[in-house]
Parts: sequence; structure tokens; C-alpha cells
Amino acid sequence: MRNIPECTHLDALTEVTPRTRQGCEECLRSGGRWVHLRMCLLCGHVGCCDSSPQRHATEHFQQTGHPLMRSMEPGEDWGWCYVDQVELEGSELRFSSAPAPAPGL
Repeated sequence: MRNIPECTHLDALTEVTPRTRQGCEECLRSGGRWVHLRMCLLCGHVGCCDSSPQRHATEHFQQTGHPLMRSMEPGEDWGWCYVDQVELEGSELRFSSAPAPAPGL
């Protein structure tokens, strides 16, 4: 039986919104450029991917320890755990708060 690595940080997920939808926060301030955008799933920081010159999403993880990010690219529904080095499916990244009440309650 093959041992498939799992993310051990999904319990850290919180409901976040991107701090910007215009681009990588640091690149926007410095006039830099990015290839793809990633959003931190703990605080909403938006950084550029590792194919970008500055790799701000990974830098954000290194500075904060926030382990989970997701792609912000249209049509992409995946994420990454930096600590466990595991790709995550979009369904794993859905924040769910308290269950919905039963009808009629």
C-alpha cells in the first residue's frame, strides 16, 4: 500500500478574502511583475507564484509561517501546503463554519 502524503494544516483554514484583486501586493508597491497569483488562506495576502521573479507568496510563508495558499488564477481550483509539500484539491480548501440549521428551526 502506498503512503500518500496529507496536509496536516487544514484545521487552520479561516474564511478570508483577498486583500487585493489587482495583483501581487509587493509587486504592485515596487513596480514589479508577476506570472500567477496565490492567496494565503490564513490572512488573505496576495503574492506572486514561484515562477515569478520575486516569489512573494513563498516569501510570505517564510516570514509568517502561514502554511496554506490557493491559486487565484481563473479556472484553477487548487492549493498548496508549504509545510507538508502537498497539493490540495479545491474541495479541501472550502471553509465551512457551523453547519446550516435544519429547515424549519
